[in-house]
Amino acid sequence: MSKGNVYLLRHGQTYWAVSGQHTGRTDVPLTETGRQQAIDAGERLRADHPEPFAAAFCSPLVRASETAKLAGFDATPCDDLMEWDYGRAEGRTRGQIGEALGRTWNLWVDGPQAVPESLGEERVETLPDGHQVTVHLTEGELLDEAFARASRIAEKAREYADRGEDVLLVAHSHILRLVTCAWVDMPAADGRKFELGTARYVVLGDHKGQPVIERWGA
Repeated sequence: MSKGNVYLLRHGQTYWAVSGQHTGRTDVPLTETGRQQAIDAGERLRADHPEPFAAAFCSPLVRASETAKLAGFDATPCDDLMEWDYGRAEGRTRGQIGEALGRTWNLWVDGPQAVPESLGEERVETLPDGHQVTVHLTEGELLDEAFARASRIAEKAREYADRGEDVLLVAHSHILRLVTCAWVDMPAADGRKFELGTARYVVLGDHKGQPVIERWGA
């Protein structure tokens, strides 16, 4: 019996995706462009995969759950698919963090814990469309902690694939890159070598018993 595939779909555009602000647990909604991207992604996915998925799961954050809905999929919320918790980096750009730190900051290498406490204020931000979002801060997740969640997701998806069934996961850039690393048995830090655009999808599969990335950024 041939094995199934795992499809990973990133949510559509948000205002913070445009501005480069780290968007972890803040519930930033899709832009109008992001909503159209989600619709278009659903059309591309169905053209590629016309049969229904055996199961679909999504992050419970609104940008992912709305993307799943607009794309035409009835996805079950799954907390493990939430984005990496960026802690004090939440809502900040890489440039802002580097300026406060006095050196270049890299999420994958330094982690959220290296972000200066001066940036760690809870606040309400107003988006360009007038929508207000509350930025709640934590200490953030270590890379290993986020990777542990991603590994659980990969194992759950593998159960479907081993039965020859295809599954869809709708979530966020960093967590989906970590799921990919878990799937192909790469170190978590190698996730920084991948880039996944908004409303783009990945296909994970198996080739002669070896877990592989079949397609990236479709």
